[in-house]
Amino acid sequence: MSKRALITGIDGQDGSYLAEFLLEKGYQVHGITRRVALEDPEHHLWRIRHILDKITLHAGSLESYPSLFKVVARVKPTECYHLAAQSFVSYSFEDEFSTINTNINGTHFILSAVKEMAPKCKFYFAASSEMFGHAKEVPQDENTVFHPRSPYGISKVAGFDLTRNYREAYGLFAISGILFNHESPRRGFEFVTRKITSGVAEIKMGLSKELRLGNLEAKRDWGFSGDYVKAMWLMLQQDKPDDYVIATGSTHSVKEFVELAFRYAGLNWRDYVVIDKDLYRPAEVHVLKGDFSKAKRKLKWEPTVQFEELVRMMVDSDLSLVKERC
Repeated sequence: MSKRALITGIDGQDGSYLAEFLLEKGYQVHGITRRVALEDPEHHLWRIRHILDKITLHAGSLESYPSLFKVVARVKPTECYHLAAQSFVSYSFEDEFSTINTNINGTHFILSAVKEMAPKCKFYFAASSEMFGHAKEVPQDENTVFHPRSPYGISKVAGFDLTRNYREAYGLFAISGILFNHESPRRGFEFVTRKITSGVAEIKMGLSKELRLGNLEAKRDWGFSGDYVKAMWLMLQQDKPDDYVIATGSTHSVKEFVELAFRYAGLNWRDYVVIDKDLYRPAEVHVLKGDFSKAKRKLKWEPTVQFEELVRMMVDSDLSLVKERC
């Protein structure tokens, strides 16, 4: 009998790449999504539109334990990937209460449901490099002390601790992947990388004259989402549960991303970018850089898409989308 995977947030960037990957591996793929997405798939399920006939979707909410419990009881997954969250960091400052409630309770609810209804299921929690925040060391690895600088980062630390506690207290195969920033053409438009590449495409096609951005000096370790979902799967194929940092090991500033994206489109970024102080975070995370040596050693994993290729991939995709609109 084939393995059954349950993915929360299947309609997101990572969920869509993971669903494709698992289908290729012969899994039965189930996903939890909001009921509003099922009612309006054209707008909410665009990332997985091409595989809707190959997966099974279930309505559920991270804020409702009964809805998650019912899905887990029905699917009885052998692997559960908990990717769903309120994941836009800037928004987490605007509505910290819903971010913390949704992310922490949602993780607790799905862990509890798995423990009760599918205790043999292997559980993956999508942790984040934002947990490191104002880290005292660079690069950051699995032993780096967390110092989150946003409500989102705080909620992810709590989820990490919940996952570890279910592993240690109840013997669940429950692990966390501490993933550094990972992008793709399927990234949401609110995230800075997609905001840049879609902005470049609109300027290139004459649909816009400026791009408003915040702190250009912030540095991130950017990888490709398609690479990172493979690491998630590899973690659950191990004999013993453990937590892993997934990263590229190199950092680039937002300014570097901007320069490369505009240059690739044949434009000078200085002619179009406007710095907007209102877009700065109240508490900035300046340098995030991951040490993925443990994943390389134990999982035999390493990134295949480098920074420049990632930026070009995203710009090409957004240029195609804008041309279709025109």
